[in-house]
Amino acid sequence: MADATFAVKRAYPRFPFSADAEVTLRDGTSLAAEVLELSSRGCFIDALKPLPVGTQLQLRISSGMSVCELPAKVIYMQPGYGMGIFGMGVVFESIATEHFAAIESLIRERGLQQSQNSLN
Repeated sequence: MADATFAVKRAYPRFPFSADAEVTLRDGTSLAAEVLELSSRGCFIDALKPLPVGTQLQLRISSGMSVCELPAKVIYMQPGYGMGIFGMGVVFESIATEHFAAIESLIRERGLQQSQNSLN
């Protein structure tokens, strides 16, 4: 899914993840998105509108009862290959301690769910 050049450069591994998200741009425009991979420092999202590399945004991730809002920046984009959905890699910027803890909690929570599902 992610470009191989970025996979090699990542200091923090991404994990498969599925959650609704909302992207809010600096001008107040909101876009629906879906998080498909998550790490403690960034994620991969799908959205209907492509965002250029370098775009700064506010990302709101909703997973079950957990909601996390983080400032982020688009670091790469993948075209939708004619399907109308664009994938973007984003890096979280200026992560406050409570936001970092929330992301780590989402990763742990999802990991536990996947472990339990594989046992059933």
